[in-house]
Amino acid sequence: MATEWGPLGALIGEWEGEGGLDSSYSHAKGEVVGTPYLEKSTFKPFGPVDNGSQHLYGLDYKSAMWRNDEENPFHTEVGYWLWDAATGEVLRAVAIPRGITVLAGGTAAADATSFTMKAAVGDAQYPIGEGKYLTTNASSVTFETTITLNDDGSWTYEESTMLRMTEFPDLLPHTDHNTLHKVG
Repeated sequence: MATEWGPLGALIGEWEGEGGLDSSYSHAKGEVVGTPYLEKSTFKPFGPVDNGSQHLYGLDYKSAMWRNDEENPFHTEVGYWLWDAATGEVLRAVAIPRGITVLAGGTAAADATSFTMKAAVGDAQYPIGEGKYLTTNASSVTFETTITLNDDGSWTYEESTMLRMTEFPDLLPHTDHNTLHKVG
């Protein structure tokens, strides 16, 4: 079954990661801090989705991250990861409940064990959209994520978002990384 999903097939299932690290600006502390986090993600397969002559296979995606023993997650995401075998295109369409959406994309071989997806504000193909508050105070200028499928069946992501923030004269990198292990 997973072959229709190309490199995304390895992500199907339920996942947990305990070694996440979020490096970002803390408004409460007034500085950039590294915050360890726990993560739970699910990827449910669907498809094909036919769009004219295009045939996509996708993963319905949900993820949540918690600091330490907090009851509520500090970050959640929902969306879709998509594979177009004809073009080798991988897509990640994600919505974050802070008023931001990202359609990141790239190319990969069907059997790739690592691939990268990128997006940028104003990009006609792979855009970032955000509400007024973020556009004014903490605009995501670029987004990049690299997925690596590990030999032990786990997978790792490295993400970097370059932010234009009112607190800084230059762009500020906000980074996240974690390794997730299959639990279901």
